[in-house]
Amino acid sequence: MTFMFKLLSPLLFFTLSEDKPPLKKKIPRCRKNMNPNQTVEDESHPSITAASRRIQCLSLHLTPLPPSQPSPQLNMLTCAKAANKLEVDKVSLSTYMRGKNRDIQEKIIEFFESRPDLQTPVGVSMNEHRELCMRQLVALVREAKIKPFRYVVDDPAKYFAITEAIGSIDVSLGIKLGVQFSELECLKLCSLWGGSVLNLGTEKHRDKYFDGIDNLDYPGCFAMTELHHGSNVQGLQTTATFDPVTDEFIIDTPNDGAIKWWIGNAAVHGKFATVFAKLILPTHDSKKVSDMGVHAFIVPIRDSNTLQTLPGIEIHDCGHKVGLNGVDNGALRFRSVRIPRDNLLNRFGDVSQDGKYTSSLPTINKRFAAMLGELVGGRVGLAYASVGFLKISVTIAVRYSLLRQQFGPPEQPEVSILDYQSQQHKLMPMLASSYAFHFATQYLVQKYSEMKKMHDEQLVADVHALSAGLKAYVTSYTAKSLSTCREACGGHGYAAVNRFGSLRNDHDIFQTFEGDNTVLMQQVAADLLKQYKDKFQGGTLSVTWNYLRESMNTYLSQPNPIIARWESADHLRDPKFQLDAFRYRTSRLLQSVAAWLRKHSKTLGTFGAWNRCLNHLLLLAESHTESVILAKFIEAVHNCPDARSRAALKLVCDLYALDHIWNDIGTYRNVDYVAPNKAKAIHKLTEYLCFQVRNIAGELVDGFDLPASVTRAPIAMQSEAYAQYTHHIGF
Repeated sequence: MTFMFKLLSPLLFFTLSEDKPPLKKKIPRCRKNMNPNQTVEDESHPSITAASRRIQCLSLHLTPLPPSQPSPQLNMLTCAKAANKLEVDKVSLSTYMRGKNRDIQEKIIEFFESRPDLQTPVGVSMNEHRELCMRQLVALVREAKIKPFRYVVDDPAKYFAITEAIGSIDVSLGIKLGVQFSELECLKLCSLWGGSVLNLGTEKHRDKYFDGIDNLDYPGCFAMTELHHGSNVQGLQTTATFDPVTDEFIIDTPNDGAIKWWIGNAAVHGKFATVFAKLILPTHDSKKVSDMGVHAFIVPIRDSNTLQTLPGIEIHDCGHKVGLNGVDNGALRFRSVRIPRDNLLNRFGDVSQDGKYTSSLPTINKRFAAMLGELVGGRVGLAYASVGFLKISVTIAVRYSLLRQQFGPPEQPEVSILDYQSQQHKLMPMLASSYAFHFATQYLVQKYSEMKKMHDEQLVADVHALSAGLKAYVTSYTAKSLSTCREACGGHGYAAVNRFGSLRNDHDIFQTFEGDNTVLMQQVAADLLKQYKDKFQGGTLSVTWNYLRESMNTYLSQPNPIIARWESADHLRDPKFQLDAFRYRTSRLLQSVAAWLRKHSKTLGTFGAWNRCLNHLLLLAESHTESVILAKFIEAVHNCPDARSRAALKLVCDLYALDHIWNDIGTYRNVDYVAPNKAKAIHKLTEYLCFQVRNIAGELVDGFDLPASVTRAPIAMQSEAYAQYTHHIGF
């Protein structure tokens, strides 16, 4: 152990202590260690040869400075802690973060804190968890008088704030709520019931079903996904054939591949289902029938009083899952199930009693796009909820890392593991990303709310692509971060009571429902290419893509060799430099992938060319999404009214931006956007910012304002953490 301390002491327990990192003109290492009385002639003098300089450097290494003359750049870690530290007003910061819906979130949390019988125990069985989730939902609506359904259309921001608070109580409860009320069109676990009635139906459906959905008399589910089809919704095989004689639709499952699968609320509690099926109409031509494309139908699946399965319907339980076992997912088969014609959700297409089809949209593809456009709220909700997972996991990991002490200089107290640079490197960029994603998803909710009120076609397209990008990017990042947080907490992170296992398992499916993340990123790339094409045809760019208007001229020009070498901290922390760098990368990728697609399409065709460039396309979509996130973070910093909170957010924003630039420094170096000296400066500044953020890490996680009843991990308790931990296992 003594040997290890001797080895580690000079490496681990020293750090920068100056207020600003040394980003000025580089000094050769041998000069940094020179005696003040020694001199080195000007390098430009012809008498100084490379050999003599090397000899001088070697002599200095062999004759180190006496202990009384340490380098001014290095100090003990305890001295580093005394370096200039930002003062953070946690109340102002949390007020700015939580926004106007803070009161209803606190009401929800306080209600569940007052009801121990509604709190989910560790290790609860699947069947007990399902029944508990239903009791929790009923208590929320009927006792606490929180009725989320009323806000789905009228105030989406408030609805998402409610779901965030409920999801922090129990993720399965949050999904269960989405099953009943929301627009969570789930390709795997979650579903939609109330949202489909509001968004795909008309006034007659709202009048008939709204109150029953709102007060939970009509628990329902959303049957879109089939065993054989998930992402390819247009390929669904379930049929709804119109019978003009009886004025009914006949719902059929033609084969095993068409069984509705992973349908939330179907296995136990659902009484109704919104079933997506191909609408088949009789015709008088040789084909005898006409396929009008996928439509949505309300189908009763259980008796409202006895809960017995109705005739012609077969329901089975999908069983135990990796996570979210409080949600009762089931499989549905329909055998000639008849429903009234009025059960067609007919906002985008209707059928008259004599079998004639009418729609304001002329083609199947346009009707399908309009229908899915109304279901985009699910992606918004998942992106928003995923940030909640990230906040909780980062809070647990940071608080534990501040509490946990391990090793230290010989004969001195042990130090917090967050003082280790490796731990800072794991957690501080993640903490910065939590803030960045918070503001980006807030912006997404704002745009979604505007879309629901305005019904502007261009805004719908913009929100569709923006939600796809943020949902895919945020959920993928959070999934990786949950594992990193678990590892950062060592063996204690493996204890179920400290929650990383359940958080990771419950969140894992977020990468799949509402569209597989890889598929969604391709949608973003396709939209970027459309914008790129429209730009050259004089079209109007969507709001989120406005920067592409300049990028074709400014960002794609040859990099300025002078700016490429600038390395001052002020320049690197300039939001304009950071955002320009992000957008430059996106624009380069967009231009290059467009050229490659044109080239390959000549020999491989459109599909083959797309597949050949797929990795490039995914990188393009990711780069664009990162640009949007950074732009919204910079805007949020600028708009923060409290000076101390604004300074803290600026520090965090700088770390987010520069860490991303450094992680992709090869791209910038390859095109000479960043010179070698500037790349080194970015790396040094990123490490310095990690250290500075570490100094206020406790205040930053406090800014999330997550009470102990939400984090619920003994190792995240701010006082007596070990006492609670030992008490949990029986001491």
